Amino acid sequence: MLINKLKQISSGQFIRNVGWLGGAELANRIFRLGTTVTLARMFSAQDYGQMAVVYTIFDFATVFTLRGGIGTKIVQADREDVKTICNTSYWLNWILCGSIFIIQCLAAIPIAQFYGNNQLIWLLCTSALIYLMMPLYMVHSALLQRENRLKITAIANATQSLLGNFMTVTLALGGMGIWAIVLPMVLTTPVWIVINWKNHSWRPPKLFSLEKWQEVTYFGKNLLLVEVLNKLRGNLDYLIIGRFIGIEALGVYYFAFNAGSGISMNVINAFMSALFPHICTARTDYEQFKKRYFTSLKKVSLFVIPFIVLQSSLAPLYVPIIFGKKWLSVIPILIMICLSGIPRIFAWASNLLLNALNKTHITLYLNIFFTIFFAISILIAVNWGIFGVAVAVLISHLFVLPVLTIWTHQYIFNKHLFSHKSFQINKH
Repeated sequence: MLINKLKQISSGQFIRNVGWLGGAELANRIFRLGTTVTLARMFSAQDYGQMAVVYTIFDFATVFTLRGGIGTKIVQADREDVKTICNTSYWLNWILCGSIFIIQCLAAIPIAQFYGNNQLIWLLCTSALIYLMMPLYMVHSALLQRENRLKITAIANATQSLLGNFMTVTLALGGMGIWAIVLPMVLTTPVWIVINWKNHSWRPPKLFSLEKWQEVTYFGKNLLLVEVLNKLRGNLDYLIIGRFIGIEALGVYYFAFNAGSGISMNVINAFMSALFPHICTARTDYEQFKKRYFTSLKKVSLFVIPFIVLQSSLAPLYVPIIFGKKWLSVIPILIMICLSGIPRIFAWASNLLLNALNKTHITLYLNIFFTIFFAISILIAVNWGIFGVAVAVLISHLFVLPVLTIWTHQYIFNKHLFSHKSFQINKH
């Protein structure tokens, strides 16, 4: 009876976490609707191209912070090691974030030259200020995830979204152009600091220490490389389009991507953020681990897949109404990119499955293979313009990711392998 009760509590916690994160994402989308409509009518394709570059650089750079593997180690760590790992992660994050700030500022000039747009220098240097605030809350955020208190994460996300979108609309209407995007990114980041500190008792250590840094980096290095590959795939099409077709074409493609896949991927992210701590707590019990994983994946699929199909089918109706008729040409691109999100659900979940069992090196190998395939596809497809790139994105995801997911499931849920010592939780 007690075991069944605990299982029910755990399952209920997963649903509550998904509910909070999903609710925050819904609020985020409602707040962003006004922003998206405003920018779609006021921004040119050139403005969207600049926005794509800023977001791409920022998204890629954040991989090297706690989000890129070290934070996952805090979630996955044994109870007796948590304090030490948190203290070490705090100092590692300052080292990483400080370095990223300097590197991005130095790289701003060659990046601007690469795209032929000198305004990018100041945009990239200003957005880099965010990295100097991240170490102040990232350990707190990881601890809240470890404790399944994702309600706090949802509140922080929704609060920043509300403030950020209000500022963006106000600045855009005031004629600030692309700065209407960059300034709110920087000015709303302290929201995470305030909310996380208020809701978790952990405080940064006063003395510098890197105890157990090898353990942290050993676990994190593979996930760091996986995240680098994820971000590379997520932005490779932007980089190639911007370089070989032009910044205006990049703006059109970026709009299509965010109006399509951007929505569905944020919904998927809400589920996956709750899935990892949910399965980690059962990783030493084969039957419970397997049941939690597939039950949760079924719940994710039953919600997200119909959502993606509905969004894709309604694109011809809502794009001209919400964003304006000037974006009619992006509808076929939007639909293809949106549909590519379906196989990502299962691939993302299978990566978390491997990570929960310390098989991060396998996660890395699979991602290397897919990234190489994806890059070759995009480089070939760019010869047919942004429509060709969208076709390549859809085909590469539909044909490769299901194969990798099936292989991962067969590998992990081989009961003999699961009981083998290589699957026992260790401390390195």
